[in-house]
Amino acid sequence: MDVINTSSRWTTRLLLILVLVSSSISSAHEHQNLRIASSKSNDQMNQVEANFREKVSNLVRATSRLGYQHTWPKMKFGWRIVVGSIIGFFGAAFGTVGGVGGGGIFVPMLKLIIGFDAKSATAMSKCMITGGAGAAVLYNLKQRHPTKDLPMIDYDLALLFQPVLVLGISIGVILNVVFADWMITVSLIVIFLFISTKAFLKGVETWRKETILKKETAARQALQLNDNGERNEDGRLSYGASPLSYASSPNDENHLVKPPEPRKEKVSLIKNIRWKELGLLFAVWVIILALQIAKNYTVTCSAAYWVLNLLQIPVAVGMTSYQGVMLYRGKTVIRSKEGAPPQWKVHQVIVYSMCGVVAGMVGGLLGLGGGFILGPLFIDLGIPPQVSSATSTFAMTFSASMSVVEYYLLKRFPISYTLYFMGVSIIAAALGQNVVNKLVAILGRASLIIFILAITVFASALSLGGEGIAKMVEEIERKEYMGFENLCT
Repeated sequence: MDVINTSSRWTTRLLLILVLVSSSISSAHEHQNLRIASSKSNDQMNQVEANFREKVSNLVRATSRLGYQHTWPKMKFGWRIVVGSIIGFFGAAFGTVGGVGGGGIFVPMLKLIIGFDAKSATAMSKCMITGGAGAAVLYNLKQRHPTKDLPMIDYDLALLFQPVLVLGISIGVILNVVFADWMITVSLIVIFLFISTKAFLKGVETWRKETILKKETAARQALQLNDNGERNEDGRLSYGASPLSYASSPNDENHLVKPPEPRKEKVSLIKNIRWKELGLLFAVWVIILALQIAKNYTVTCSAAYWVLNLLQIPVAVGMTSYQGVMLYRGKTVIRSKEGAPPQWKVHQVIVYSMCGVVAGMVGGLLGLGGGFILGPLFIDLGIPPQVSSATSTFAMTFSASMSVVEYYLLKRFPISYTLYFMGVSIIAAALGQNVVNKLVAILGRASLIIFILAITVFASALSLGGEGIAKMVEEIERKEYMGFENLCT
């Protein structure tokens, strides 16, 4: 009996031990499962949090593009206004004389010194360009070609380039949204350094030609003096009484006295303007401006948005093609070019028209006018610097004023600040045109305009490039997204 009781007790103990072991094993398994589940839950939470942060970041970027908050400092007299006015004055004077506008100087000044945000600074820069260019155009409308009996502004050249220039700006604005800031900065530095270097070399070449021409003119005048001069009884030289007749002497044969260069007859402002070409340019301006304004009231990437964008192509290409056909057939010639007017060929018309598109694309991409490309291009075509500057500024006035109307409707700039800096640009442009034209007339050095162009473009490369590099470094430090943007977001 004792044996049975003992065996039953041991059996009970074994069963208890087995139960305890099994329960401990099951609890260990449960604990392990809980740890795994907890780990998976933590991973899922981290993934959700990362996705949430990414969505918030994308939302912030999209909001900043679609509905930005502008930064407009209060207008009060201080060192910022003084320094900004001085920089704006010289930027407008040099920019309008060189035919490039000066936007590359205005934008950094408005952002870094005055304190505007990037979009407001770009809008105000367009207003300053329009003011300065408008003053320069009003001055040049009554001026005549330096060597030919033609207006200073080449309306035929403007009619070839201005329509496609505006079209290119529309394309460049779209690329500006898609490209990252660092891409725009690199493009700006490379293009501007190339243009400024080429313009400087062209200025040096023109300076040398002017020096040779001045020496040849002095030699001809000295030769004419020796041929036409006679000795009086007192040993002094005397000349023929009438410069338009033959001067004769008892001992010499008749010598033809070269008549002085005839003075250009003053032409009234009404006759100095090519009204047909001006009307065509104004018509293109009105049509494309209407399409741009209508586009601002559509949803980006919608059907209406793309239709309004594409409608600009037949307007711009049609007008440029009309002018190109007239040049090809010889019914219109670029008379302002030095030497005999060239006979245009089909490939030349296409190449130069594409140059106008590229000039606009660069201007729209960098937020500047197309004058930075048109000015040097016109000089390379053999257009005199005075005419190149006047024509480039004339074409740029249309594109810049179009942007001003759009920015005004979008309320992108404060009226008080804008009117003040536009006034500074107008005064600077008027003084710059008068002073430089007088210097060119006195010194006989039209190459001064080319050097001013090169200096302005180089200064723009330094200011805009330096600002862009600083911004790029900040984005790298903050590890921000630096790839292509989505136009439709």
